[in-house]
Amino acid sequence: MLLTDLRTIFERDPAARNWLEVLFCYPGLQALIFHRLAHWLHKIGIPFIPRFISHISRFLTGIEIHPGALIGQGVFIDHGMGVVIGETAIVGDYALIYQGVTLGGTGKESGKRHPTLGSHVVVGAGAKVLGNIQIGDRVRIGAGSVVLRDVPSNTTVVGIPGRVTRQNNLATNVLDHDKVRDVEAEVIRALFERVKSLEKQFEELEQSSFSPTELDNEPTDNPKCKNSDGIIEDFLDGAGI
Repeated sequence: MLLTDLRTIFERDPAARNWLEVLFCYPGLQALIFHRLAHWLHKIGIPFIPRFISHISRFLTGIEIHPGALIGQGVFIDHGMGVVIGETAIVGDYALIYQGVTLGGTGKESGKRHPTLGSHVVVGAGAKVLGNIQIGDRVRIGAGSVVLRDVPSNTTVVGIPGRVTRQNNLATNVLDHDKVRDVEAEVIRALFERVKSLEKQFEELEQSSFSPTELDNEPTDNPKCKNSDGIIEDFLDGAGI
């Protein structure tokens, strides 16, 4: 599993140059090594020591992973400072997690209270995934997003709260964060186009000799306004989540 983690780093990080550098200078890899030991001790019922190992790991790497969390193979925590992974969280194989990510709970409930990430998931810097929710395979979560509901596979999620902005991520580069849609900006633009259209109708009403009833009966041919209806409704409905 350690060799798989090392190979994954070389595949995904262009700054990785040699094995020695990766082994001694990558806190994400070091945190995973500490965690795999702590998780094994936790699984066989050893008290205190697993949590103490986790505490030492947080002090050395800035990454906090509870010994009870289940981490798959090939997981890459890039930079990693401020990453928190809760006790009942499950991280699938070949997930990519950036700095400042939280896989946490939403309260003091018992049992499964942290998220489950599928395989090949990318969680952008500062994103928060909270609660006992399911994140499908090959999902991309944009930087700074807050995800509170289940997310289907092969989608991109951005925003607060997180909303699906793209279907089928199979052909996308996991590092192309600049290509993630800005849903809030699209909705604001749609509302702006609607306001401009209403202002134009109001000006025509002031300058026209038609009565308000006659003007209301005239067809509206602005395609931007027609297209904005679906965009605004999807945003308000959660865009699929």
